Amino acid sequence: VQLQASGGGLVQAGGSLRLACTASGNIFSINSMGWYRQAPDKQRELVATMTSGGTTNYADAVKGRFTISGNNAKDTVYLQMNSLKPEDTAVYYCNTVDFGLNSYWGQGTQVTVSS
Repeated sequence: VQLQASGGGLVQAGGSLRLACTASGNIFSINSMGWYRQAPDKQRELVATMTSGGTTNYADAVKGRFTISGNNAKDTVYLQMNSLKPEDTAVYYCNTVDFGLNSYWGQGTQVTVSS
């Protein structure tokens, strides 16, 4: 499975951005897709995930502000980020896990929130 992410950028605090990640290859093996982020000098952390059945999971830090969703083809996942804060600044990585529990990563996309 290959992942292509897009949608990062620079935004002021309180603003919004939408990230997209499209999978290609053996998409029928996908069990879940999601987003992680890594800020400078910090470990990579979960942001939000969605299973193929539509179950979602969010980090406490983004609940109520971020929404993960997918398309009908189940090959694309979106992350709508509202009310962005400077502490959301990070490189955001798309991730997918297949039914064999293999994990795949896309290239990161930079999100910068200015105060």
